[in-house]
Amino acid sequence: MTSTPSIPEPVASFLAAVTAHDPRAFDLFTDTPVVDDWGRELMGLEQISRWSDTEFIGSSPTLTVTAVTVSGPSVTVVGDWRSTHANGPSSFRFDLDGDRIARMTIREG
Repeated sequence: MTSTPSIPEPVASFLAAVTAHDPRAFDLFTDTPVVDDWGRELMGLEQISRWSDTEFIGSSPTLTVTAVTVSGPSVTVVGDWRSTHANGPSSFRFDLDGDRIARMTIREG
């Protein structure tokens, strides 16, 4: 039996909302968030929401987590991402500002 690695908050709640296809996931971001999607930087909730509507939450994603690493105020979650937009091993690094997500960086896992 394998167990899912423990994901700290607020990242755990964010990922749960994403896989539930709930755009309120971004309520867990700071007022000035950045998403780096494979080198393409999206700044602010308006840009991030437009991107997410088709390429992230709007693409009906699932994530099977295989590893979690915590280093200071950063949490990296690695897993198998499946969606109607992209598929494959992915790494999501979350830089936290207190109990909010300031930056999410997406790369190959």
